[in-house]
Amino acid sequence: MSQAVVFGYDGSELAGYAIAQAAEQLGTSREAVVVCVWQPADVGFTPVGGQHFDADKAPEVRAAAEQTAAYGAKLAEQAGFSARAVAVEASPIWQGIITAAEDEKASLIVLGAHRHGALAGRLLGHVTPAVLAHFSSSVLVVHEPA
Repeated sequence: MSQAVVFGYDGSELAGYAIAQAAEQLGTSREAVVVCVWQPADVGFTPVGGQHFDADKAPEVRAAAEQTAAYGAKLAEQAGFSARAVAVEASPIWQGIITAAEDEKASLIVLGAHRHGALAGRLLGHVTPAVLAHFSSSVLVVHEPA
């Protein structure tokens, strides 16, 4: 079996479509690692007067990320991959995907990419361009269907 392929999976229809397209384009002889990255909350201030609040509800967010990754792994298995799920806490999200890929010694990352105009792409700071710029191996970008 060849090296693993890492899927950046955010629960969107596009991310599911990317899994199906990768299976069609690559075949399913690789192990698939489906990664859902979640970010801890950063409120950017310290409350005055001893006020307490739970800004991030980290256990609930982690559980949701784990469920999302598991669903993505189920989609990958349905597409024919031998798949497992990984939930990663990281900020920025692109760094979490790359770190997971490096930890898995993956030779490929697969991501879905929305079609945006040039201005929207610059303003939104998407994950895909950052992964393309920083990952040292191959990246397969699957665009949403026209």
